[in-house]
Amino acid sequence: MDSHSVNTLTNAIYPCLWFDGNAKEAAEFYCAVFSDSSIVDENSMVITFESKGQRFMCLNGGPMFKFTPAISFYTSIPNEAELQSVWDRLIENGRALMPMDSYPWSKKYGWVQDKFGVTWQLTLDKTENSSQKFIPALMFSGTNFGQAEGAINFYSDIFADSSTKLISRYGPDDSNGQDGKINHAQFELNGQLFAVMDSAIVHDFDFNEAVSFVVECKDQKQIDYFWESLSKGGAESQCGWLKDKFGVSWQIVPEILSELMSDPERSGRVVQAFMKMKKFDIEKLKNA
Repeated sequence: MDSHSVNTLTNAIYPCLWFDGNAKEAAEFYCAVFSDSSIVDENSMVITFESKGQRFMCLNGGPMFKFTPAISFYTSIPNEAELQSVWDRLIENGRALMPMDSYPWSKKYGWVQDKFGVTWQLTLDKTENSSQKFIPALMFSGTNFGQAEGAINFYSDIFADSSTKLISRYGPDDSNGQDGKINHAQFELNGQLFAVMDSAIVHDFDFNEAVSFVVECKDQKQIDYFWESLSKGGAESQCGWLKDKFGVSWQIVPEILSELMSDPERSGRVVQAFMKMKKFDIEKLKNA
């Protein structure tokens, strides 16, 4: 099926962060750390907050999955005092993966894992490609090393409104056999900017369900399309979750789901209905 026949600019894509019962505490923490942030929706299972116009879902999912640096959030803060303030808050009871310092690519940059385990790449530089403050950054290492460019092509073929903004490659002087692989690239899917990089360093982590990407769909045709396209070569899971062929997790959900869940008389039946599903069936949810 042609992506252009089902995909429109209206498909929202936003990250979901998996927590072990402390989703609200985390959401409140991030709203306190980052300016222009607030919680916009909440129930016992999901807390949604927005920061600088970007949406984050915080899910009380349980102890199964832990955050790793495989997916971080590249965060541009042009004010140096604010950058330092955000760093100081995030590193409290967390740890530095790369210390806040001057680097060849940035006057001031640091990579921090916060007390919940979420990792943030903070930079003083404003991206030239977008006003987007938080850019999900995917690191392809281990068995995924060298797959960053293929991932750009894979996702761009699926989402009709897509474009590649920049690609920077390792040179022949870079060690670990990385010559020609991507050291930083940015691409856009439905108005959302993503970043990818290859790393030949062997890490003890990879993509997992702790960070997933939610795609909101207006009808069953879109759900079917994104489910089939993103799961190709990957694996189907429960409740609208899937893993693509790189191991990145996605949630393919109907736009109407939040409306159904907000009705206290129906929400329990809706949950019971979708717990039995892999791919969401909108009519069954409506009839629950």
